[in-house]
Formats: sequence, structure tokens, C-alpha cells
Amino acid sequence: MLSGIKIIDFTNYIPGPFATLRLAELGAEVIKVEAPEGDPARHNENGFVFTAHNRGKKSISMNLKHEEGKKIALDLLKKADAVIESFRPGVMEKLGLGYKAVSSLNPAIIYCSITGYGNSGKMSELGSHDLNYMSVSGALAQLKDGTGKPVHPNHTFADYIGGLAASERILAGLVARGRSGEGSYHCISIADSMASLMTNHVLIQKETGYPNGIQVLNGTVISYGLYETKDKRYVSLAALEPKFWRNFCQALGREEWLTAHYLKPKSENSIYCELVDLFRSKSQSEWSAFGQEVDCCLTPVLEADQLADYPIFKEKDFVSLEGQVKIHGDLNWKSVTSPPEKGEQTKEILQEWLNATDQEVLDWQKKGVIE
Repeated sequence: MLSGIKIIDFTNYIPGPFATLRLAELGAEVIKVEAPEGDPARHNENGFVFTAHNRGKKSISMNLKHEEGKKIALDLLKKADAVIESFRPGVMEKLGLGYKAVSSLNPAIIYCSITGYGNSGKMSELGSHDLNYMSVSGALAQLKDGTGKPVHPNHTFADYIGGLAASERILAGLVARGRSGEGSYHCISIADSMASLMTNHVLIQKETGYPNGIQVLNGTVISYGLYETKDKRYVSLAALEPKFWRNFCQALGREEWLTAHYLKPKSENSIYCELVDLFRSKSQSEWSAFGQEVDCCLTPVLEADQLADYPIFKEKDFVSLEGQVKIHGDLNWKSVTSPPEKGEQTKEILQEWLNATDQEVLDWQKKGVIE
């Protein structure tokens, strides 16, 4: 779908690389521009974070602080359809690669900046991470234990939501350019992107005073919750509508439970206690099979190592043998290249994009402009 679209990627770690991974899997040619030391994600967690987000891309390594490095970058940007960067506000301008400079050379460019808090305002210059964005968005306050203490997530939700927002905006920019012929600038705030998920919660709090969104979805009824299984794993039951609860009860031969659909999950509720005991009588895999046979919104709470063998993912070859996870499940795996070595395609990109000669490439290498 994006065949022929060229994207220059100046981002590191997760949000930006996830955004361009989504676009690469749709067919875009993504050129990852790395500093001489490379994307820091190459060196953290044994490089797994880099490997997970950079397949199907090409890498060019250059020194953007070198005047000739800046010129090479601008020459590449002249030929690009889109560019994405995730430096702090003002850094690209200091490098001479800000939107004003780039759009003067390529008016059709779609330029996307991923920031923590936007490019203006009191907090725009502050450094932050996923946990901070989760905190200020209000999302983290929705994840609490039984004592009301926020639970530290094992997933960097804000990083991925920010990446989704960025890829969405780049695609919107490309569509708009297709109609008007004009490029555009987009500034993504990860904090804003996370806070946009709080639509229900903010309105409901304002109108009713209830702080946790849609109450019936918050573990307040026995038909919508998490249950432990015989093997100390968990399943999720989401039989919210009467038809699903009915299917569940009838399949188990427990029609006396039908009227208990919206009862609270409390110890004094005998049916809830029976339900807890029932789930603990079978393994997660047994309940998983039950949920696939009975249309009652019952699914296993899968761990990372279980995804590849779960039917909906196994049928689509969603997780590769190498541990790579698809982005677009309805698309077939194509011949996707492995994540590039730092600067692996530097010479190839310079020659294909800029018609550079072997001697020019060699001279730049000697000067420390490229690697």
C-alpha cells in the first residue's frame, strides 16, 4: 500500500521506531539515520528492543554535527516523502534540519516530531519516560491494587500509543498531500496521546463523580472479570450481554446462575464463590478450549510465550520463529529483511539516493562524516 513512499527516520528506542515499523510493514522504504554510536536501543537489554522494532528498514550512519553530514541529510530529505524525529524540541532546528529548513527544500514533505509534552509550553523541555506519560495522562491511576496503590505496568503503553499516533498522523499527512499537493508539520505529544484514552473517564467523572470510567467494566460484576484456574493461571470472562452469560451458564449446566448476571463479586455472594471454585477446578488450557467452543466471551490471559500457539495468532503466523511479532495481522509476511546493522546500507543509500561515487563515499568516511 505504501510502496514507493520514502521515509527518513531520526528516532530511537520505541515510539518512533514502532511508528516506522508499522509503515515499513505497509510497504514504505524506511531509512533509519543513526549517529556514529548508533541507536541506544542497540545497546540496552541485549539489543532486544532494537531488534523488535527495526526489521525491514535500512540504516545509514552519519555525524549530523559535521557540516557535510548535515548537507547529506538535507539532500536525502529533498527526496523523501516523510520524516520523523524524536529529539527534544529545538534540537533539529539547531542541527539545521527543522521543518522550516527542510520544507524550504521539499515543500511536499510530511514532517512529524514525537515529543513528550509538545514543542511549546512549560513542560516541553523536560525529559520523561513512559511511566511519566502514563502518570500524567490519568491512565496509571486506573491500574491499582486492592489497597488503592498504583500498579507499576510491565508494558510501556505510552510509548506504543505515541508511536501509533505518529504513524496515523503521517498517513493523514500523506492523504492530505495527495489532495492538495502540500506538505505539513505534525507535533505528537505522547502525554496527549495517552490522555486521549481517558475520554470515558473524564466525562463520567465530571457528570457522576465516579473516577474509574465505565463501572460495569471494572470488575464490579461476576460476569465480567478475571478468574484463577487450576494451574495458577488466569482467564477473562466478559459475558456482559445476557446472551453470552446465558450461553456460559447453560453450557455448564448452571441455569440457576442466570439471575446472578450482575451480582457483585463478594465473598458473601454464594454464586460468586461457586464460580471461583469452578474456574479453579480446570486448567487454563481446558477453559481456553471451552471458550473456543462456547460463545460466551471467555479467553485465557496469555503470557508472552503463549501467543505463537494460540489459534487466532497461529493461523496468521503472527509470531515468527525468531520472535518477531506482526504489526498488521491481515497481511501476509513478505520477504522482510532483518533489523539492519548500524550503517549497513550507508553506501547503498548514498549511491541510490544521491548518486554518490565510490570516491565520494570513501572521502566522507575518511572525514568522519559517515561510517
